[in-house]
Amino acid sequence: MSRSTELPGRFIPFARPSIGPEEESAVVEVLRSGWLTTGSRSAEFEARFAEFVGASYAIALSSGTAGLHLALEAIGVSEGDRVVTTPYTFTATAETIRYLGADPLFVDICEESYNIDPSSAAEAVRAHNPRGIVVVHIAGEPCDMDTLTDISRNYGVALIEDAAHAFPSLTSRGYLGTIGDAGVFSFYANKPITTGEGGMVVTDDDQLAERIRIMRLHGIDRSVWDRYLTARPKSWDYDVVEAGYKYNLPDVAAAIGLAQLGRARSFLELRTAVAKRYTEAFAERDYLIPPRSTPGHAWHLYILRLRPERLRIGRDEYIERLAELGVGVSVHYKPLHHMSYYRKRYGLTPGSFPRATDRFENVMSLPIYPDLDAESVDRVVEAVLAIGDASYCGRRTT
Repeated sequence: MSRSTELPGRFIPFARPSIGPEEESAVVEVLRSGWLTTGSRSAEFEARFAEFVGASYAIALSSGTAGLHLALEAIGVSEGDRVVTTPYTFTATAETIRYLGADPLFVDICEESYNIDPSSAAEAVRAHNPRGIVVVHIAGEPCDMDTLTDISRNYGVALIEDAAHAFPSLTSRGYLGTIGDAGVFSFYANKPITTGEGGMVVTDDDQLAERIRIMRLHGIDRSVWDRYLTARPKSWDYDVVEAGYKYNLPDVAAAIGLAQLGRARSFLELRTAVAKRYTEAFAERDYLIPPRSTPGHAWHLYILRLRPERLRIGRDEYIERLAELGVGVSVHYKPLHHMSYYRKRYGLTPGSFPRATDRFENVMSLPIYPDLDAESVDRVVEAVLAIGDASYCGRRTT
């Protein structure tokens, strides 16, 4: 085919945060308040987020990675432990296990989705007696939480949800992130809601919540807000009760988060509409496999899978041609057993987790975000189909 299909228009970025006057005014208000670090806005963000998802506690942090680290530390993960998780994820899921001197125990993903396979997880738990399980709701599609919570309960293993993609994902059991012992959300710039950088841990466990609160700010037993803005005698005094970390979320970021939280459901509706348009268009081509539309899907990502046996070009060339047509695309994910650190440390090969490898080699993520207008969605569809139709080598059916 020709390297150009003459689809005019501006470049469509893969991801873009949806920031409006609500966020702008919220930040200006904080800037004028005289208090920029963690304070009243962060506390309000925590309270409103907990209320939104129905959790007893929400603890705001500097990143989702920080949330994973502190959640793992709070359940007692330490040197020499093992934690079951998936290789089909961003490195933060596994690297935070390594922060604590423990080892990720990878298991493959499901045949029908991009999420951790519960049967493989159960086998790993029985064989290795891990300290915990970290599941990842890839793209915002819910994992099989019924089976995974049964495994957690039956074997006495803590269950953490990496819900970085999964807000606000409402299932029959409640919001994702509230089903396990702790749930971790990310507010990075391209996430369903953003604070620029930031994260949140939610839990119903009093002890986990208290441990995470202490460890997020140097192990100090009082908040900075409480120490600096009180008239009590010795308000300056505090104690360091643990060797903690610097993981607090400042009020400037929390103000953005509060504005975004108020728009979260409308954001989900807009992403869902984009996903529906894509799936309707791509379902007609037998060289494409659209993602499943499962109940509670947050549609943080739209992961489109190619059937390589029906195309004359591979995934990488497909992405290159989309870029030439002005469409930004990414890949989620290059599995961790393909990364040199994990490959070398644990003696892994691409064949160690064949389903994860197969997905990686044949998927690409398309733009999907609230500010993606209908014209841009149509351009993405036209570009994907133009390249695929011209490269098709299968047998057409009518």
